Amino acid sequence: PFWMFCFLVLTAVTFSLFGFILGIWAKNFQQLQVVPLLVITPLTFLGGAFYSINMLPPFWQTVTLFNPIVYLISGFRWSFYGVADVHLAVSVGMTSLFMFACLIYIAWIFITGYRLRE
Repeated sequence: PFWMFCFLVLTAVTFSLFGFILGIWAKNFQQLQVVPLLVITPLTFLGGAFYSINMLPPFWQTVTLFNPIVYLISGFRWSFYGVADVHLAVSVGMTSLFMFACLIYIAWIFITGYRLRE
């Protein structure tokens, strides 16, 4: 339960920060829906949510490791079942890296005033 709660908080904070970035970037509601609809949803389905990435051929396993959602799903799977496609430390590290990248980008938004002063 501890690791499940940690992944839950880490994932929630990361997606909240990413949503903030999308909210600043989007000019209208249609543009706001483009990224979740055309990027996040396919990455979730292709990230091993319904299958283990170990079932894929070696080439596609390597390609799948470039999907950031794989690390979220693998961490949650490990916290529930004790089985993961990616090592737990790698999952925590990659999710934290994505969170810090969002934080740095938001800091840049506030420093430069990108789309805040319009």
